[in-house]
Amino acid sequence: MPSFDIVSKTDLAEVDNALANMIREMSQRYDFKGSNAKIERNESVIVIHADDDLKLKQMHELLQGHLARRGIDAGVIDYKQVEKAAGQAVRQNAALRQGIDKELGKRIVKEVKGGKFKVQVAIQGDELRVTGKKRDDLQAVIQFLKGLDIEQPLQFENFRD
Repeated sequence: MPSFDIVSKTDLAEVDNALANMIREMSQRYDFKGSNAKIERNESVIVIHADDDLKLKQMHELLQGHLARRGIDAGVIDYKQVEKAAGQAVRQNAALRQGIDKELGKRIVKEVKGGKFKVQVAIQGDELRVTGKKRDDLQAVIQFLKGLDIEQPLQFENFRD
């Protein structure tokens, strides 16, 4: 029976490249001269240090732009609460989403079942396996999922006949 997997993966090497390009651009920009703004990645968490809220917003725009240039959807970033540091300085953690969590997996399964497709969807850890009798049914499911409003980017891989 034909099948494929629905996954959500982020290439961390590309994220590192985007961060390096962002740091290089920040060192050359006039509005970041003399500021203590910096950004770093620890495992799957990006830590953003900025002098104030305005610089933090500018860093968000830079980060999303550089990720888009490297082919990474900005939806992989889950911004956490902004923390106050010394003076007006702020710090923010941003988690990189890896894998499909149970809540999103259940929502996808519910949406596919509600679409009346002749396929079965099984949750396998942090990915979903979709199986059906016809290749056309699976391709219809892929198109349906691309049309859904899901904040996390999904990839469809391991397509087998």
